[in-house]
Amino acid sequence: MSRRCTRRLGTRMWRRGANLDGDVANFVETEQLLEYEGFRCSFLQIRGSIPLLWEQIVDLSYKPQLNIINLEDLPKIVERHFQDLSQRYGHIMALDLTDQHSDEGTLNKGYASQMEKLQSVRYESFDFHLHCGNSNLDNLSILYDEISEDFEKQGYFLVDNEGHLLNEQKGVVRSNCIDCLDRTNVTQSFLAWKSLNIQLQQIEVSPSSDSSSMLVEEYDKFKNLWINHGDEISLEYAGTAALKRDLLRYGKQTFGGLVTDGVSALSRYYLNNFQDGLRQDAIDLVSGRCSGSSNQCSLSQITGSESLPLLPVASALLIGGLTFTSFTLNQVGRNAQQFVFSVVCAGLTAGMLALVKTNGRQFCSRPRLCGLL
Repeated sequence: MSRRCTRRLGTRMWRRGANLDGDVANFVETEQLLEYEGFRCSFLQIRGSIPLLWEQIVDLSYKPQLNIINLEDLPKIVERHFQDLSQRYGHIMALDLTDQHSDEGTLNKGYASQMEKLQSVRYESFDFHLHCGNSNLDNLSILYDEISEDFEKQGYFLVDNEGHLLNEQKGVVRSNCIDCLDRTNVTQSFLAWKSLNIQLQQIEVSPSSDSSSMLVEEYDKFKNLWINHGDEISLEYAGTAALKRDLLRYGKQTFGGLVTDGVSALSRYYLNNFQDGLRQDAIDLVSGRCSGSSNQCSLSQITGSESLPLLPVASALLIGGLTFTSFTLNQVGRNAQQFVFSVVCAGLTAGMLALVKTNGRQFCSRPRLCGLL
């Protein structure tokens, strides 16, 4: 069961990081429930975007450049975020699954430097792609070995068949990757299975710390629950099903899974660049964050000022240029004039491509009603 926070609702590329109040994008509280012969168990986890001020403005590139906004109040914003979490959940363990290189590495280092100032929160960085890749899900045990003591201290909620409180959860793990979708879902399911095994041991259903071999049918149900759960969260935030679903189902990536992930990744690219701006405006209106009478923009401006009509024109010119260049190249052998003409066509096509790339943001759908923060 998952509950999405409404303080910073939005789409994948238009709602990143935190706002000035410390509310983060894609913040979801997930509760795993177990009932067995009157015993009732609950295990809570949370996920949310890295609580810095950062953005990734779509510009037709597959991975837009990540930009961190450095303000003097940034430490207060991070502190405000974790104070709010501590008041609601108790002890917080912040688990950062981002890469430690390239743009993600810059964000990872910025997050780590801010977390050094918060002594009350445990911060753990784990490069998921480096350790697990597409086929080494067992390497999550490296992470668990690091956090197991604090993880088990946080515990879970448990009452017996007479309603007596046996255990109480004293804290939560806060997981994130860049999108808080695919890597986060795999890791949360791993931790949920670890907690479930401890619960089953306490109520004397399983004598083993890993009951997957004993409870085969139940383990399959568990995996399907988490796969479907990840898909639902991903559909709301990114518009497609989650990636890395095979890691949950089989513990490794399959060829069919790679094809499915590729299709989902292309779908995300299209939606992020050409649909999500208008979708973000709709979310802001429905959630009450902006009204149609806002001074920032009127409803008529949303549709009237979109630059999407430029896209078909640019696409037609590029395709036409490539086609004409290919046709003229086939005729090059006939005379030198044809060769020069082919070079000119190729140059014009390359120039048009460079122009589109340089002005990529002008061809993308972007929200009109509210600012990024």
